[in-house]
Amino acid sequence: MSQAEVFDPTVYLNGEWGPLSEARIPVLDRGFIFGDGVYEVVPLYAQPNGARLPFRLKQHLARLQRSLGKIRIDNPFDDAGWRALIHRVIEENAGEGDALVYIQVTRGVAKRRGHAFPASITPTVFVMLGKLVFPSAAERERGAVAVTAEDKRWLHCDIKSVSLLGNVLMAQHAAENDALETIQLRDGLLTEGSSSNVWVVKDGALLGAPRGPRILEGIRYGLIEELAREAGIRFEERDITEAELRSADEIMISSATKEVMPIRTLDGKSVGGGRLGRVYAALYDAYQRAKAREFADEAKRAQ
Repeated sequence: MSQAEVFDPTVYLNGEWGPLSEARIPVLDRGFIFGDGVYEVVPLYAQPNGARLPFRLKQHLARLQRSLGKIRIDNPFDDAGWRALIHRVIEENAGEGDALVYIQVTRGVAKRRGHAFPASITPTVFVMLGKLVFPSAAERERGAVAVTAEDKRWLHCDIKSVSLLGNVLMAQHAAENDALETIQLRDGLLTEGSSSNVWVVKDGALLGAPRGPRILEGIRYGLIEELAREAGIRFEERDITEAELRSADEIMISSATKEVMPIRTLDGKSVGGGRLGRVYAALYDAYQRAKAREFADEAKRAQ
């Protein structure tokens, strides 16, 4: 991917194609005025033949549908339509290396500012391609720094909403503490990071916070569960106390841009003696195999 593509990719906005620098929405778009919309981020992996293929796209489109349904926006496309649009975005931004596709759908442009839904409105659809750089092998070996904070967000975190102020503040808290991520706690229980799901290892078992309105169910949530099963690691979806988090044998985060990443220190204290964990290593290896399987299946379908 060239420098020009990074800063001015060709984007899709409401049926039109053009450079990001020229994309415009009216100020009465409800995504701008109210944060009334949802989004998805789909990782693209570069293949030996030069293609860039989406990973777990079926699951990303399913979550997009769930989020749209929960805020009562009609999905502008079916799965085939989204796949075609994503393929076109990739084609319009020819380049090399891993990338990501960002999708945003808002309720649309209203005639006037008012909190309730307008009677008749057409959703705004925006899609762009961006660069994706994963943590290096050395960064993974060192592990990441994390800090904790109280989770003060609303109680519909299962919606992948563009209303991300709470997440922004938690990401800033991490940045101001020289950390990669802020791990949040609500009522003494683990929820999630500012932009990741969080995993705890205790006595050989992998623990994940319960799916529900307190967390966004990352696409990697189901994947990590599958990978644990493949690796013979006991998986438990349950409430995780702050004490369990702080005494964990291992802590990991997962996201589209991090895959699965070990946490080495939490609030300045070493996790698991500062060693790279056995469960993390098994899950990371299984993650790479899962990618290889999916892309091999994709290549077979394309033949």
